[in-house]
Amino acid sequence: MAIHFFFFSRFLRSSSYRFQSNRFISTHHHHQHQQPFSPPPHIQQRRVVITGLGLLTPLGCGVETTWKKLVNGNCGVKEISINDLKMNSFDKETQLYTFDQLSSKVAAIVPVGSNFGEFNEDIWLNSKEHRSIARFIAYALCCTDEALRDANWFPTELDKKERTGVSIGGGIGSISDVVDAAQMICEKRLRRLSPFFIPRILINMAAGHVSMKYGFKGPNHAAVTACATGAHSIGDAARMIQFGDSDVMVAGGTESSIDALSLAGFCRSRALSTKYNSTPLEASRPFDCGRDGFVMGEGCGVMVLEELEHAQERGAKIYAEVRGYGMSGDAHHITQPHTDGRGAILAMSRAIKQSGLHPDQVNYVNAHATSTPLGDAVEANAIKSVFCEHATSGALALSSTKGATGHLLGAAGAVEAIFTILALYHGIAPLTLNLNRPDPVFHDNFMPLTTSKEMNIRAAMSNSFGFGGTNASLLFASAP
Repeated sequence: MAIHFFFFSRFLRSSSYRFQSNRFISTHHHHQHQQPFSPPPHIQQRRVVITGLGLLTPLGCGVETTWKKLVNGNCGVKEISINDLKMNSFDKETQLYTFDQLSSKVAAIVPVGSNFGEFNEDIWLNSKEHRSIARFIAYALCCTDEALRDANWFPTELDKKERTGVSIGGGIGSISDVVDAAQMICEKRLRRLSPFFIPRILINMAAGHVSMKYGFKGPNHAAVTACATGAHSIGDAARMIQFGDSDVMVAGGTESSIDALSLAGFCRSRALSTKYNSTPLEASRPFDCGRDGFVMGEGCGVMVLEELEHAQERGAKIYAEVRGYGMSGDAHHITQPHTDGRGAILAMSRAIKQSGLHPDQVNYVNAHATSTPLGDAVEANAIKSVFCEHATSGALALSSTKGATGHLLGAAGAVEAIFTILALYHGIAPLTLNLNRPDPVFHDNFMPLTTSKEMNIRAAMSNSFGFGGTNASLLFASAP
């Protein structure tokens, strides 16, 4: 029996060898007679412009409301209440205990109501058809509505809908829905779980709902890169237009994470401000010596990006052009940037290189600076390294708008990109709030703005850096 098996296995090996040899010969022979494909068609790089804007921030609902309050030095940070924790399914004692355990008691929350400049929950959240929509998705729908009206882009023809895409990302989705679902497991009520639970928490559903509402059949994309999400969503969308995947893109970032578990998580990672619980308006202080962590914020920013000729042909208002998009990774630490700031330097340098502009031609930088002790100083040094004498001479205006809005996580990059575009469009660089004692990294003329400044801005940059060491810089220039 053993001898039979021995010969049989040898036979198998030799046949498989013959089979493989034959296959090798035939495929080799096959390749010799076939010409390689010619290279893919050359894609003429197309120019991308911004034709519509939509904003929802702790300063208010709408571009006009938010921008006015930002440049006037208003602040959207407030003391949180137990209701802000979104723990309605828990008993009062658990709610009080949880609230008491939070080391940070401030947040930047979108104002809700039916007045002008407030987010109307009855329209966007509470109607019957919105049961499948979590708050962060509602924020994206609200901002998209404003941006599309601004751009006057409501195509009815199928081919135009097929050439319009959506790129809206988020940072952490709907954590409060996850908490409520976990509570159902604890109480053995899992059969009561909503069939909409999964569609409510998936981050790409913001882009999904926008495309479904307007029938946009172009690229449907959702970046998730922590606090760089909004910037990556816009940069990726611009690439899709440049590459010819679409003519129009609805792009941005959204976040609604003011809830017990999100706050607790960031408190435990020691990322949040805790020194200013009794003076919330002073809690978010980018670049200031007294900074001790960021303030959790929420909101959304959405813009309409469009191929230049497409926008010109239909007579659209053009705010600015997307000139550069730079990306990099720190490859260093889960939450902290490397002290050499190399990641930020690479992202900014790559955006400038792609734009074809000289660093000296950039007039304003909207810094990522979140009000954390390490991050702000590293970014300031990186800006000085990229812009050199242009920065130290005082010719480069610099600010972080997070003093007014807190840190909007997945929405920050999009909201701040819109602030940067508005600075360009209106010729006003917005101020940095709560900058009383600037970090020692600043000196002489290299100093963030402490009051909004009217100036001629022809090119401006917006920085966004996220956990995991992901970095993105967007460079905008005045309308061609």
